[in-house]
Amino acid sequence: MSCKKLCTALLMLTLLVTLTAGCGKSGSSTNEQVFRYALEAEPATLDPAKSTAIPESLVELQIFEGLTRLDAKDQPAPGVAEKWDVSPDGLKYVFHLRANAKWSNGEPVTAQDFAFAWQRTLSPEVASENAYMLFPVKNAQAYNEKKLTADQLGVKALDDRTLEVTLEKPTAYFLSLVAFHAFYPVHQKTVTASPDKWANEVTTLIGNGPFKISNWTHSGKIDFIKNDQYWDTAAVKLTKMEWPISDSQTTRLAMVENNQVDMMVEPPVVEHDRLTQAGLLKISPYLGIYYYVFNTQAAPFDNPQVRKAFAQAISREALVKNVIKGGKKPAYAWVAPGLTNPATSKDFREEGGNYAIEDAAQAKKLLAEAGYPDGKGLPPVTLMFNTSELHKSIAEAMQEMWKQNLSVAVNLTNQESKVFLEARDHGDYQIARASWVGDYADPMTFIDVFKDPDNDANYTNPAYNRLVEQAQSTLDQKVRMQAMHDAEKILFDDAVIIPIYYTTQPFITKPYVKGYFWSVLGLADFKTAYIEK
Repeated sequence: MSCKKLCTALLMLTLLVTLTAGCGKSGSSTNEQVFRYALEAEPATLDPAKSTAIPESLVELQIFEGLTRLDAKDQPAPGVAEKWDVSPDGLKYVFHLRANAKWSNGEPVTAQDFAFAWQRTLSPEVASENAYMLFPVKNAQAYNEKKLTADQLGVKALDDRTLEVTLEKPTAYFLSLVAFHAFYPVHQKTVTASPDKWANEVTTLIGNGPFKISNWTHSGKIDFIKNDQYWDTAAVKLTKMEWPISDSQTTRLAMVENNQVDMMVEPPVVEHDRLTQAGLLKISPYLGIYYYVFNTQAAPFDNPQVRKAFAQAISREALVKNVIKGGKKPAYAWVAPGLTNPATSKDFREEGGNYAIEDAAQAKKLLAEAGYPDGKGLPPVTLMFNTSELHKSIAEAMQEMWKQNLSVAVNLTNQESKVFLEARDHGDYQIARASWVGDYADPMTFIDVFKDPDNDANYTNPAYNRLVEQAQSTLDQKVRMQAMHDAEKILFDDAVIIPIYYTTQPFITKPYVKGYFWSVLGLADFKTAYIEK
């Protein structure tokens, strides 16, 4: 999920749990189980084909469900599909849908709904940033690039409850992929009737997950109620969820401490020590990275020497220790730790080592070689980030390091999340904050980001693309992993990004909230959550 998943991305991306939990005692005098969560940003959209940020994916996880749903170990478990068959060559999957899978309006969820949704995500007209996630499907990329028609896609509804999917090549992580929000079904009649507005209005936001939205005050609050049409409704203990929205970490923390909400993520870093001493701060693993991305087509960063100079003129250790905190780890590469190389049983990151270099003297030399000694003659440079205390603090620290080490004055600009994402997606920036959270447990969830023709960096390198394609077209794990290591090195040879830290998920929660689980993929599934007071 990049700040495409943002946090993208940016969000990120994806899903979780089917924990077994007993029903707790009443959370109120009316025997209602009500869970209150402070959401960190207004969703730009809840259309699974178009959403890119973590807050959007988090909401979608509660109201939609794919063929599979990730369990507590981030492995695919049956979702709408109760079972599936896979051909010996790994190219054909036949999913068998549950007879009692229904939309929130009571209509059955069908194989046709999935076929329609996937075709829509891939449609050139929809221009989904998530389209590339579906490229393992046969002819998906060709259709997305207008080279083939929709009827040539490797997705067929054999009948209402049987979906046949044919792949371009064996994809070992495909069952994890279909749990991602870009693969969610959508209610065809509703979407067709209002393709641009259906996902922003409660009356037309028909889902198939454990909950449904009962009220959405935009930029204010989202209310959920239990979806009594959900196939596994007996496992859902909460009757309601109330999610006020605030992009202020301070405000969200105050909500928890004033008993207005039960949980929030990313408390202000200045409060981490106090919250840790009080035993309130929790740190969950998180397969993601926070980084800055260069627009490789915008001056002066269309010059690799300039990119390398800026990338080398920083110090991550001091940044993490003094500004970021929260159990974060400095990042010196792109693929986050926590992914195992099946060929060696070693962690992919530890095996690959570090690529990012920190060398202020070398950085100054590189800038001079690019024609800008001590920053003289360098066009004005602006760093763009979305509104957040943490983003602002990091940006100010980076600004100071560039000033000290390169003698360059960098301007800062912050934007509301929706505007920020649009600007970055359109390439209206020079350097921008970004984050990426894995969608599935394989290094490819990071590596293929910069093969996407619409990647945020506007970056393309045929050598990089060839290595990614090699890793995507073989079942030989040794060959796959080496190709991805080689591709990752090219990203740093070309200075496409500045990795800053590998993410963790700091959060605050009331002790009476039970049965939830934070995934390393960045989302929490409250399907089996309950309140025990």
